[in-house]
Amino acid sequence: MRVVAPDGAQIGLKDIDEALWLAEQLGMDLVEVAPGSDPPVCRLMDYGKYEYEQSVKSREGRKKSTRTVIKEVKFKTKIDSHDFDTKVRRAAGFLEEGHRIKAVVMFFGREITHPDRGRDLLDRMVADLEGIALVESPPRLEGRNMTMSLLPDKEGLKARAKAAVVAAEAADVAAEVSETPEPTPEPAETVSAEPEPNTETATEPAAVATEEQDAKTENA
Repeated sequence: MRVVAPDGAQIGLKDIDEALWLAEQLGMDLVEVAPGSDPPVCRLMDYGKYEYEQSVKSREGRKKSTRTVIKEVKFKTKIDSHDFDTKVRRAAGFLEEGHRIKAVVMFFGREITHPDRGRDLLDRMVADLEGIALVESPPRLEGRNMTMSLLPDKEGLKARAKAAVVAAEAADVAAEVSETPEPTPEPAETVSAEPEPNTETATEPAAVATEEQDAKTENA
């Protein structure tokens, strides 16, 4: 058999006993990796570690793989606005989860003679899902049903998510500003005004004294 080292280097042709002895000396396992070749190829490795690494890779691969599911949303041509809006919101939730949508308008009796009503409903659905969905296949009549396929609009959904984050941050800032108490103004100093002296009262005695002196002078 051809023996390969753990790093991929070629050790050479060895018989089974020598290869097993070499694996035992290195504390490795001897694993046959190419039994169909001539001679068969065996590799020295830590088989337990190898199995662990393979299981980790398998789990990572399953995480990265996305399972696409087709969700069906059905309408009647005479659906009322409330039920229509509810179904469109449900479709929006499916699209945000990464699923595809198959929208179906069902025609009953003579309704099939008015396919434009079904097309109007599907066009209205596309308009309501702008920024969330992309049309994969346009409306087409299949028997008594009109169908349309939608895909998630990945770029639009990213933009909506970013806008929602920005709006939430702005709301938090506004809430913090509204909760901050305004500073209380300091009370103004009160200045007591002293009464002005009554000049008229103060000058009356002097005026009386001057009149008396003038009278004495005239008598003399």
